[in-house]
Amino acid sequence: MRRTTVKAALTSPSPCPEIRVMGWVRTRRDAKGFSFLEINDGSCLSNLQIVIDDAVEGAALVKELGTGASVAVTGELIASPGKGQRYEVRAIALELLGPADPETYPLQKKRHSDEFLRTIAHLRPRTNKYGAMLRIRSALAHGIHAYFAEHGFALVHTPVITGSDCEGAGEMFRVTSLGPEAATLSAAERVSQDFFGKEAMLTVSGQLSAEPLACALGRVYTFGPTFRAEHSDTSRHAAEFWMLEPEMAFADLADNMDLAESLVTHLVRLIMDECAEDFGLFAKYVDPTLPATLENLLANPFVRLPYGEAVDILAASSRKFQYPVSFGLDLQSEHERYLAEEHFKRPVIVYDYPKDIKAFYMRQNDDGRTVAAMDVLVPGIGELVGGSAREERLDRLEGRIRELGLPLEAYWWYLDTRRFGTVPHAGFGLGFERLMMLVTGIGNIRDVMAFPRTWRHLEF
Repeated sequence: MRRTTVKAALTSPSPCPEIRVMGWVRTRRDAKGFSFLEINDGSCLSNLQIVIDDAVEGAALVKELGTGASVAVTGELIASPGKGQRYEVRAIALELLGPADPETYPLQKKRHSDEFLRTIAHLRPRTNKYGAMLRIRSALAHGIHAYFAEHGFALVHTPVITGSDCEGAGEMFRVTSLGPEAATLSAAERVSQDFFGKEAMLTVSGQLSAEPLACALGRVYTFGPTFRAEHSDTSRHAAEFWMLEPEMAFADLADNMDLAESLVTHLVRLIMDECAEDFGLFAKYVDPTLPATLENLLANPFVRLPYGEAVDILAASSRKFQYPVSFGLDLQSEHERYLAEEHFKRPVIVYDYPKDIKAFYMRQNDDGRTVAAMDVLVPGIGELVGGSAREERLDRLEGRIRELGLPLEAYWWYLDTRRFGTVPHAGFGLGFERLMMLVTGIGNIRDVMAFPRTWRHLEF
């Protein structure tokens, strides 16, 4: 007999005379002549109750079933007389698939701290919170692909190993095929003997690769892992994280802002509508203000605010910030959150940043001091999206690369896209884990990914 998931059983249009379900035991209650199991198979947040009487085939196994044990049950799906559950299974046969020793299985309590659960990342998906998080993460990823397919974007796969530093910050992981014996070689010898014959790194962004593809296909997006060797141990930073990066030919900064706002609101609405059960867990136990925050995000257009005006607002506020605020300095998380959470009380798109604090590829504005860059700031997170119109003018781009002291020859292929049929184009990067934090209310990036890789933490 085919297995039926717990979700399918609970949403069945009618009772079923014969059904086979499998899952992990969440609880067991014993009564005279009966036992009641609550099992969950990860397909949904809710458990399915199994009623086992002493006559059931395999009933003798019940006493061995502690929390975490896996079972297979064949029986009848019937209307449940109990409150809060539509159906239950009256067992005919019970099979123990895998025991879990109650003395050593670490998920015995109903509630565990996030700090403890991070030490057992391989088991924490079996908890309600992390199972719900992973299902929402899956729904967001599916929603992203559906959104871009509907809007005429082609999915492209950009390299994970790169020879270019997109951000120019140098905080990149180096990739090598050489072993410890190479330690005695000079730097030049190591490079010449390495796999690529040049320095290779894990990418911090797929943008530079996506731009030439957009300049051929028109609208593209890449969605995959990126890496940053930042010695940062904050709740918002990870060494490995996922980035969503669309690029559009024949587009400017206004088009970029329109796309970012449309995408974010679409995905927030998707989770609230289509993941109601899992979303409800976070609204009840993690952040009771979450529904109101997201409803407010959907109810009003995002504020669009020039960087200079943002600085004026921050400087005029009565808030004492840890970091100074003045024109020419980058906005810190505390500044971003003040604008989104307190001053405007909704998402804010800050644009036209000073060119001296932004990357070489951003389009220079006519004022000579700012670039057509934009950041989407949201309550609880700060920066969610960062992007810009790209500098399509060859002379301006070459001049900026030289000005920053970057090697012009390393970007010859990038410059070719400006030599041959250049067009206005724009794009942005959206931090997928930060989006997860927004829609779940989870406050630490380590808790919105299955196996976090952070400063001084690599579990397996």
